[in-house]
Amino acid sequence: MKNSTIIRVVIFGALAIVSIIGIQSYWVTRTWHVKEQEFEERVNVALYNVAKEFEKLGNQLPAYDLINQVSTNYYIVNINDVITSTNLEYFLRRELESVGLNEDFEYGIYDCATNQMVYGDYITYSALTDTTGIRKNDLPISDKFTYYFGVRFPNRTSQILSNMGISIFFSAILLVTIAFFLFSIFVILRQKRLSEMQKDFINNMTHEFKTPISTIRISADVFLSNPLIQQDERLMQYAGIIKDQNTRLNNQVEKVLQLAKVERDNFKLKLEQLDLREVLQETAGSAHLKVSELGGHLNCSIPTGNLPILADRLHLTNILYNLLDNAIKYCREEPVIDIEAIDRGRDILLRIADQGIGIPAEHQPKVFKKFYRIPTGNVHDVKGFGLGLYYIKSVCTAQGWKIQLRSEPGCGTTIDILIPKYQPRSERWISRLFRRAAFS
Repeated sequence: MKNSTIIRVVIFGALAIVSIIGIQSYWVTRTWHVKEQEFEERVNVALYNVAKEFEKLGNQLPAYDLINQVSTNYYIVNINDVITSTNLEYFLRRELESVGLNEDFEYGIYDCATNQMVYGDYITYSALTDTTGIRKNDLPISDKFTYYFGVRFPNRTSQILSNMGISIFFSAILLVTIAFFLFSIFVILRQKRLSEMQKDFINNMTHEFKTPISTIRISADVFLSNPLIQQDERLMQYAGIIKDQNTRLNNQVEKVLQLAKVERDNFKLKLEQLDLREVLQETAGSAHLKVSELGGHLNCSIPTGNLPILADRLHLTNILYNLLDNAIKYCREEPVIDIEAIDRGRDILLRIADQGIGIPAEHQPKVFKKFYRIPTGNVHDVKGFGLGLYYIKSVCTAQGWKIQLRSEPGCGTTIDILIPKYQPRSERWISRLFRRAAFS
C-alpha cells in the first residue's frame, strides 16, 4: 500500500471518527437533558399531588413557593402547617409510584420548635438494599419556610442513566469501533514498515547478486572459448550449463529489480513508436529455435501491413519473452504455440495461445498476483517465483493496455493483450473529423 493511500485512510478515518464522536456526544447530552427534565417533571407532579392531599386534610397551602428544588436531587415542599409523618410517607409512596418513579428516596420533616430537620425514613424498593445507617442528619434546612418536608433521591443519576440504555449501548459500540480502527491503523503501519524492510532487503540482495552473476558469466564465456575446454565434451557441457543457469538467474534478478521500481513508483517508461509486427517477428524468431529443439511448433499469424504502437521496447520484449517462456514451460509434451496479431482499426489485439496443461478456473483470478503459483503439492516440475505474470500485468497497466486470460485445464491457455494503435496528431485529428461527419 502506498504512503499516500495510508495517509488518506488515516485522515478520512480521523475526520469520520471526530464527526461521529461529535454527533454521538450531542445526542447523548441531549438525551441526558431530556431524561433529566422528564425526571424533574415527574417529581414535581408527584410532590404537587402530595401537597394537594394535605390540603384535603385541612392544611392551608401557600399561594406561591409551593415546591422548591434546592439541588439536583433534593426538593422542599412548603405545607405551611403541621405534617404527619404517617400521612406523608403514604402520600409520597403512592404519588411517586403513580408517575412511574419506583426509586429509593429519603424524606424529612422540619420541626420549627427545635429548628431541626427530623427524618421520616429511607424508602427502598429493592429487597437487597440494607437501609441500616442510610438515614442522615444533613438534609439542608430552609430559612424561608416554617412547616415543610424535604425529599431527596440519592440514586437520581443512576436512574437517569438506566433510562439511557440505548444511547449508552451505541456509545459503547462507537468506542469499540474507534478502538478497532486505531488498532487497524497500527497494524497497517506496522505491516507497511515490515513490507518496506522486506523490499529493501530484496533490493539490496538482488543488487549484490549482480556482481557475482556478471563474474560468473565472464568466466563461463572464457571457458567456452578456450580450445582445451572445447576439446573435452564433458567440460564443454558443464560450461554450457553454468552459462545457461547464470543467464536464468540474471533474468530473475532483473525481473525482481524491475518489479521493485514498479512498486516504488520509479517505473519510467521510455515510450517510442514501434512496429509491433517487427518486434513480434524478432521475438518469434528467437523462440522458434527453442520450440524446435523440443519438437514443437510455433505458428505466427501477423498482418503484412505496418502495426504502429507507442510502447517501451524493453518491457514489450520482456512481456513477449515471458509469455512464450510460460507457453514452453507449461506444455504437456511438445509445445504448440500460436502468435496472432489482429488489426482492429483503432487498436491491435495481440494473442498468444498454447495447447499446454491449462489453468484451473479457481486459480485464474489469482495468477496475476505477486508470488502466486498454482499449488502442485510437493512436486515442482517448473521452477519460478511467481513473478512473470505479475510483471506482465504491471507493465500492461502502466502502459494502459488491457490484458485478459482464458484457460481450460488440459486444453491450454490464451492471453489477449489489447494495445491502442498509435496515430500521429494529424491522423487523430482527421479521424475525429470523419467520425463527426459520420454521426452528423
